[in-house]
Amino acid sequence: MKRIKGGEEDSDDSSTSSPPEACKKVRTTEEVETAVPCGSADGNWARLPQELLLHIFQYLPLLDRAYASQVCRKWNQAFHMPELWRCFEFELNQPASSYLKATHPDLIKQIIKRHSNHLQYVSFKVDSSTESAEAACDILSQLVNCSLKTLGLISTARPSFMEVPKSHFISALTVVFVNSKSLSSLKIDDTPVDDPSLKVLVANNSDTLKLLKMSSCPHVSPAGILCVADQCHGLRELALNYHLLSDELLLALSSEKHVHLEHLRIDVVSENPGQHFHTIKKSSWDAMVRHSPKFNLVMYFFLYEDEFGPFFNEEIPVTHLYFGRSVSKEVLGRVGLHCPRLVELVVCANGLRPLDEELIRIAKHCTQLSAIGLGECEVSCSAFVEFVKMCGRRLSQLSIMEEVLIPDHKYSLDEIHWEVSKHLGRVWFPDMMPTW
Repeated sequence: MKRIKGGEEDSDDSSTSSPPEACKKVRTTEEVETAVPCGSADGNWARLPQELLLHIFQYLPLLDRAYASQVCRKWNQAFHMPELWRCFEFELNQPASSYLKATHPDLIKQIIKRHSNHLQYVSFKVDSSTESAEAACDILSQLVNCSLKTLGLISTARPSFMEVPKSHFISALTVVFVNSKSLSSLKIDDTPVDDPSLKVLVANNSDTLKLLKMSSCPHVSPAGILCVADQCHGLRELALNYHLLSDELLLALSSEKHVHLEHLRIDVVSENPGQHFHTIKKSSWDAMVRHSPKFNLVMYFFLYEDEFGPFFNEEIPVTHLYFGRSVSKEVLGRVGLHCPRLVELVVCANGLRPLDEELIRIAKHCTQLSAIGLGECEVSCSAFVEFVKMCGRRLSQLSIMEEVLIPDHKYSLDEIHWEVSKHLGRVWFPDMMPTW
């Protein structure tokens, strides 16, 4: 490309720069103001309404948006419009050990300097390195002029935030809690958040907090999460580890002054083989159902087979149930008897003992079941057909590996898909294990 400068043709050598070098060239606002105006012979972009230009910029990736801001003064002004900075995700990683694209440090400085008071919906995506997590804390510490509505801390792999000095993390998080008077959504899984910081959260955002996700937060006690439930009466979604769940917490969420809970996720994880788990009373679950009859109870189990003793001995209002490790026939039999609200069931592994009786029991008693997935299990073809027949067309999702189905005197693997399809009212085939 050639430009006319001072009456002479001046060749633009930017095309000869390597991509990395070209990306490093960032023009200041003063330089942009002296650039070729949008209304020049190169085009009539200046005629684009500001609203349309803003709409286009919202669809551009951040780096492309930054490049576009260098075209002319009007586009640079659009780049800095507050509407474009209400929602932002900081991506932080160490290039030598991560595949993620990092937010450029110079851009981070510019955001904090010019747009921190515009930020409302913010998330941080960091890799497993402590350096990236500490960088996220440093940014949080500088957000003193913003009032966030949502905050998410996302680690693509452990340890990340858990390796940051606790005092550094708590100090940074407290800045957000104190300055954000209308925080409605907080996702802080796998972080060193503690009870005192949750008290700060409640003191400043109790009227607005609606969603709280804090699974795998070892420094939080049942008393800490109970404080949140007691004060945040608008809380609609909650995710936590089983060790934080208590009868007192369920009763607090079931009080008359509390809104109807919509979603409760519980992760039941064994840190050490043979770990003991407490039991939640049936009366506490019953109070929860009476107060919020339509709430979803999602439970993820990552236990060893001998650790299921306290579970499924009485009726429990679980709606979505996932077993990430091998689970015994006995436990699945108890699920069929005591989980009448079950909507979705996923069993990753069971062993080599057929689950015929257990599936039939689940179909009989779990009358709302609409989705099931079976991995390393065994079920006879006849029992599987009977299960599908009992559930009928309410089975919207049926994910069964072909290796799960055992041919018998009634059905072969070639025949079963026809019979199952007939009862489902749609074409169905078992899932195939990919080979490569």
